[in-house]
Amino acid sequence: RKPGKLPYRTDKVAYSLEYGEAELEMHRDSLREDASVVIVDDLLATGGTAAAAAELVHRQGAYVSAFAFVIELDDLAGRERLLPHPVVSVLHY
Repeated sequence: RKPGKLPYRTDKVAYSLEYGEAELEMHRDSLREDASVVIVDDLLATGGTAAAAAELVHRQGAYVSAFAFVIELDDLAGRERLLPHPVVSVLHY
């Protein structure tokens, strides 16, 4: 989530967007160690948000098994940033 929206102890990560900087937060005890996580988002552009989410997952001792998106902007090559994880997108532009 965006910073300041969660009520409990959080871990956060800052990341770059194509137009600036942003942060994501996650509850520190959200995932079990060694949990398999699929990160789902509406849009894959540069991959910054998804990579930041993956960093938060890794910090909790879990691992990312795949990424899934509704829309992928192919020209921005965000998929390359998420390798070697599988990436599935419904629509490509």
